Amino acid sequence: MASFLCGLDIGGTFTDCVLIDEHGQLTISKAPSTPGNFAEGVLEALKRAGERVGLALPQLLDSITMLNHGTTAGTNAIIQRKGARVGLITTRGHNDVIHIMRGSRGLSGQDIKLIVHIPESSKPDPIIPKRLIRGVSERVDCFGKVVVTLNEEEVRAAIQSLLDEGAEALAVCFLWSFLAPAHERRVKEIAAEMAPGLYVTCSHELAPKWGEYERTTAVALNAYIGPLTVGYLTDLDRRLKDLGYQPPLQITQCAGGTISVRKASDAPLLTLDSGPVSGVTGSLYLGQVMNEKNIITTDMGGTSFDVGVIHDSKAVVSYKSLVHQYEYFLPKVDVQTMGTGGGSKVWIDKTTGTLRVGPQSAGAVPGPICYSRGGTVPTTTDADVVLGYLDADNFAGGTMQLDRAGAAAALQVLADELGMSLYELASGVAQIAEFQMADLVRKATIQKGLDPRDFVLFAFGGAGPVHMAVTAREAGIKRVVVPQGDTASTWCAFGAASADTLHVNEQVSIMSSPFEVARINTLLGELAAKGRAQLEEDGIAPAQQRFLFSIDMRHRGQINEVEVELDGGTLKESDLDGLRARFVRRYEQLYGRGASLPGARLECVTFRVRASAESRKPRIKEAATTTREIPAGAQTGTRDIYWAEWKRLAPTPIYDGYRLQPGNTLEGPCVIETTTTSIVVHPGQTVSMDALKNFVIETGLTA
Repeated sequence: MASFLCGLDIGGTFTDCVLIDEHGQLTISKAPSTPGNFAEGVLEALKRAGERVGLALPQLLDSITMLNHGTTAGTNAIIQRKGARVGLITTRGHNDVIHIMRGSRGLSGQDIKLIVHIPESSKPDPIIPKRLIRGVSERVDCFGKVVVTLNEEEVRAAIQSLLDEGAEALAVCFLWSFLAPAHERRVKEIAAEMAPGLYVTCSHELAPKWGEYERTTAVALNAYIGPLTVGYLTDLDRRLKDLGYQPPLQITQCAGGTISVRKASDAPLLTLDSGPVSGVTGSLYLGQVMNEKNIITTDMGGTSFDVGVIHDSKAVVSYKSLVHQYEYFLPKVDVQTMGTGGGSKVWIDKTTGTLRVGPQSAGAVPGPICYSRGGTVPTTTDADVVLGYLDADNFAGGTMQLDRAGAAAALQVLADELGMSLYELASGVAQIAEFQMADLVRKATIQKGLDPRDFVLFAFGGAGPVHMAVTAREAGIKRVVVPQGDTASTWCAFGAASADTLHVNEQVSIMSSPFEVARINTLLGELAAKGRAQLEEDGIAPAQQRFLFSIDMRHRGQINEVEVELDGGTLKESDLDGLRARFVRRYEQLYGRGASLPGARLECVTFRVRASAESRKPRIKEAATTTREIPAGAQTGTRDIYWAEWKRLAPTPIYDGYRLQPGNTLEGPCVIETTTTSIVVHPGQTVSMDALKNFVIETGLTA
């Protein structure tokens, strides 16, 4: 019997599944997401994938050797404000840390509009209201010394009063607990005695870093989504096992790999943004095959648009995240998101009289008007249908017919209000969405000291290949790659299937130069030992284990830290000059040449070890031959499409993506269709299929 790797990704609109057999062949499937119970959509996607390989669901599950799943249960709980009622126990006198946030900065300066418009810059609704926060007597100083012992009577009283208030989960965060965690551990033990079923999370386990506000936020969010995430994962794991799946279920995480269900249950915060991160993971692998070192990943689905960056064959990461204006510490692949997708609602701002697209989304239900599921507000997809980018009569390989007339009627109402023609309005919708996404692409690169013109752009997600040719051109990018044809629409699931097992362990220990090499080596060794134990628990043999060591460093007296990678886990005195040189090189890449201070004292702040094990990868092979001759029947006809460049409708050739061959090159304008996406090539652009069966669009930029 064949064996498969399986990747699953739940989006706001569709749940995607990718199977990779032992020969590296890919099989994909999509099923509507089921927000009421996401497990139903997961099982339906698996069932459809099984049908494509000729296996019933139980037989398919029996033949899957590893199933990696990206879950949005935690993300949706935060977005919809449907998490658990959380009680917080903290150091007496510091009850209001999570409400004060960062002093006068009511929010992180992510968007200038949120700062200059006072009503929008107000603080968010609290994750934990003050009535559910208890301070208890205890104190650890900044050197990790206990100066006030934990008052266990106060702890018991605090836990009982929170239970009486209806707390469903407990967050524990004490000052400097990452240096001396005994007090937090004791609170967890007492909670287990008093309420055995209570979900408890401690800050030293989740975010062992300095920064009380960010650490408190992390533990509060983790407790907020914990019960719901654990319930979902436990239910899915049970249902899969009942149907025949026996290996441990792996969950994709925001740092770029997978973790066990147990680890995801203990730290569900690691699963936030894990879906978009999987797209970066898949792009990193394909980029290595293509010898592309600098890649901007773009995922445009039905609900959102996500941008990641791969520079010098490494995913760009961050160690501070933002959710609903709350900042928290957690290592993750840096994916920036905006509410622009195929389901983004189109509306007119009554104050300014301008056309707006998003961030509100029609979601999976009711969805765009053209889906005929009850939607009444026009969306980006409705504009795409009116423009002719999508075939209303043969959508999704003929499995769905779109209501073009309904979409046109709704858009016409807006066009009349603005004094525009229908096609001008629809084209404006597409361009607004594309230019908004180009802005995010520039932000994701330029703010990190990177030039988007030095990158190739990968376009995936169901709507990505429709719009990225314009977005890339607007951002100054010359080439767009639609990876592996129709697999692009399920690329995050592909990334999940090809993800490595990964554990990231960190420890804060601030030390100033001249550095003590022995102390550094001890810290790195302890973190490596922790990672080694985690991999062994996952069943990873020592020979398969890999370790990457790094240190976050800064100028003494400054707060801006940069990550400096090490060659190994042991330093010698002779390595210290090289460590400084690496810091200066990275610092000046981010902040400008000459920004570093020659001869200044440096500080090591956070020590980090990434422990990983490589998974089986799909085999992406080059075609033995290529041809420029377009196969007979590859062009399926023409369709009238409105092109903004020409400001008119024009008969446009339509091609079947499955009939094109490696080496084929087409001049724009044209549209290439598969069952899961449409690749829209504008006037002045060309598209070709490369030897790896990727579609590559030249955006028309020459300099």
